[in-house]
Amino acid sequence: MVYRIISPLFITRNLAQCLLCGDRAGDYGICPACIEDLPFLENACETCALPLLPPSQLCPACLRQPPHYSRVRAAWHYAYPINQLIQRFKYHGDMAAGHSLAQLAAQALKPANQGPDLLVPIPLHWRRYWQRGYNQAQLVAAELGKQWQLPVRPRLLRKFGATQTQSQLRRNQRLRNLLHSFSVDENVERLHIGLVDDVLTTGATLEAAALKLLEAGATKVSAFILARTP
Repeated sequence: MVYRIISPLFITRNLAQCLLCGDRAGDYGICPACIEDLPFLENACETCALPLLPPSQLCPACLRQPPHYSRVRAAWHYAYPINQLIQRFKYHGDMAAGHSLAQLAAQALKPANQGPDLLVPIPLHWRRYWQRGYNQAQLVAAELGKQWQLPVRPRLLRKFGATQTQSQLRRNQRLRNLLHSFSVDENVERLHIGLVDDVLTTGATLEAAALKLLEAGATKVSAFILARTP
């Protein structure tokens, strides 16, 4: 299917239009045909959600050195058109795209068994929050919490170090960049924490946040992500 990404202005004038093709939208702001064609993540590492060919269960990196988080669940591959929707949401303030992504992810990622005790969005440093005006992970977490009837604690985890932009760094560079950049500002003892973010690339941010939560007394850290890069 060929997608035509609809602009935010178009959405405000045509609330019933699909975000992707312009046809009549369904319950999530995207028509059923476009939802069916989205790049849902089906075969992936059971720990870090790295896309794998079946029947593999764990990726080589997780076999060599298991991360501090217990499991990541991602709704989609970071591929077209999901990547464009996330970029519009994250960098251009397209809240219609963000709301649709969060609603669909809530259905795709809903815990089948024992889920987390609460959800915590990966925080932004205050300078980046001030520049952007919002934290996309917090908005996604709010929708997941609403759908799953879980509390959301946006201030539990704080990012107090203004690290460099992470997207162009290798994993080991990211880990060094993130070292000691998080603090836990609430009691997490004996809790299962569900971290929420938009995109998972190397996992360094997630790893640093999970380690800090475990050091503070959390018993388990899992994660819920919109999309996973290859």
